[in-house]
Amino acid sequence: MEFLDLPPMLGAAGSVRLPGSKSISNRVLLLAALAEGETDIRDLLLSDDVERMLEALRALGVDWRREGDSLNYRVCGVGGPFPVKTGDLFLGNAGTAFRPLTAALALSGGEYRLSGVPRMHERPIGDLVDALRQLGADITCTANEGYPPLHLKPATIRPGGVVRVRGDVSSQFLTALLMALPLTGVETTIEVVGELISKPYIRITLELMARFGVQVGQQGWERFVVPGGARYRSPGTVFVEGDASSASYFLAAGAIGGGPVRVEGVGRTSIQGDVRFAEALEQLGARITLGDNWIEAAAPAGGVLKAFDLDLNHIPDAAMTLAVAALFADGPCRLRNIASWRVKETDRIAAMATELRKLGAEVEEGADYLVVQRPPRLQPAAIDTYDDHRMAMCFSLASLGGCRVRINDPKCVNKTFPGYFEAFAQVARPVPVLAIDGPSASGKGTVAARVAETLGWHYLDSGSLYRLVALAAMRAGVAFDDEAGVAALAAGLPARFEGGRVLLGEGADRDVTDEIRSEACSVGASKVAVLPAVRAALLDRQRDYRAAPGLVAEGRDMGSVIFPDAGLKVFLTASAEARAERRHKQLIEKGLAANMENLLKDLQERDARDAARPVAPLVKLPDAALLDTTQRDVDEAVAFVLDLVGRGGKSSG
Repeated sequence: MEFLDLPPMLGAAGSVRLPGSKSISNRVLLLAALAEGETDIRDLLLSDDVERMLEALRALGVDWRREGDSLNYRVCGVGGPFPVKTGDLFLGNAGTAFRPLTAALALSGGEYRLSGVPRMHERPIGDLVDALRQLGADITCTANEGYPPLHLKPATIRPGGVVRVRGDVSSQFLTALLMALPLTGVETTIEVVGELISKPYIRITLELMARFGVQVGQQGWERFVVPGGARYRSPGTVFVEGDASSASYFLAAGAIGGGPVRVEGVGRTSIQGDVRFAEALEQLGARITLGDNWIEAAAPAGGVLKAFDLDLNHIPDAAMTLAVAALFADGPCRLRNIASWRVKETDRIAAMATELRKLGAEVEEGADYLVVQRPPRLQPAAIDTYDDHRMAMCFSLASLGGCRVRINDPKCVNKTFPGYFEAFAQVARPVPVLAIDGPSASGKGTVAARVAETLGWHYLDSGSLYRLVALAAMRAGVAFDDEAGVAALAAGLPARFEGGRVLLGEGADRDVTDEIRSEACSVGASKVAVLPAVRAALLDRQRDYRAAPGLVAEGRDMGSVIFPDAGLKVFLTASAEARAERRHKQLIEKGLAANMENLLKDLQERDARDAARPVAPLVKLPDAALLDTTQRDVDEAVAFVLDLVGRGGKSSG
């Protein structure tokens, strides 16, 4: 499975131009297809769901053209029911395509088969099918009653009168009926049974139908009247707003990560209900500013979001973002009236609860609610996304809690926002890392420690970890070439770094600061470091040292393997003779036995092993600054690195 590792983030600030709204894009495409005349659609969303709609429309006889590589499309409407009367349509997991097309095709007098991905076949459509059958439609659920796939056959449609449809499962059923009924030419009343959820999405439908010339009568949210003789007519040009649901992730990033973060493409004039997510954030204490076509969010004046108890029926998609925002609130947070999450791309209530717990949160899960209590500290976690784009995007925000987050199957965002993670990277600021690599005894440890102290950053001596593994192997009687045995020791290594001391275990001999610097441990470290299983066992342990305000990491593969995204990289080296002299002096000063000739030989052999090992060989990376300390003392080397940091990693030569 593919995955994307997000490093701990320091905060978020900046601006993002939103992609087009999925809800508007697929509605406009269908209305333009059914309308008389040609419609120019500007800023259409490019995503999997929209691709499924475009493919289906072309198969049904609708001519559309894209203007080069732009986001602008011209759709030639067919002025009524689709001209192609047979077809097998695959609609993926696109509810905004599947439900409206089901209604439009059921009233078009043809024979069609509609299918999707396995999850689409688990999403209910029975309430829409029942409503269409009231009109005389011939629809068969070919696998399980009430669920796709569907087989639609020609039938005598009996429009007019009253059609009843449930509104408490998905608003897309009502949207589908509203958009399809003008095809009959007969006045028809729709009565909604039960509480209508996601009302803002119905507002979008009614607004867009009006732009295409069909004014629907409305009596509250219980009764809608589609007029007789109504026909869709092209308005000429339609501009697709930025996606308000997608805006929620960036607005939350601003509220959590300091901000300000501005989203462009939606604002106070938007027809999308999810712009009200900004109001919800404001109730949490976030500072919100709105323009006609932009919204900006910044953290509360006190820096911490307030706990909340909110009915989120009106913004079901954007509400998912609040579940992750709850990880940053000052108390338990309750998300109510979210039962529709159960029948989305996945069971989002169950999925959200499972993944929040991985991060350390306490979660109470009910039929239509979640209660989330933040942990004292977020835990690094690998987040499963369930082929659900919103799960992936929501949980990217957890990285703002100062922990690593792995997003499994990150390409699931292609459903609605293919460039999401690139956009997130525009505003999120990773914890900085200075990676210092080099051969043994080059002075990198001393330099790295001094630089970390000066900057006030954390310090990682990766070599100590491998020396600790070597020492643990010697104590346990495990041979250095026993890869499985040594890897098992590395995975459970009870090591701590406290006050400049290195501790292993809890016994009287736990302080091993000096012992791991012995010649035997150095040789052992070099041998175990070439074992792939050992390196894998220590990989996450090393990455967990990355924490605010920054990290100085030294070793042999810090810049190449452990922190390849480090903004600053230094390759620190010296001649083998100079390094042997330094190591000899260190050992003698500590009262340890040392032989100059042997030290030089060992260093040369280790250099050869480090350069030739198949896993993470020691090499100078193209983007690393070279620092040769053969003729430099520690103060000069430290000054060189600090100057590099001050200039943002650009070497002066």
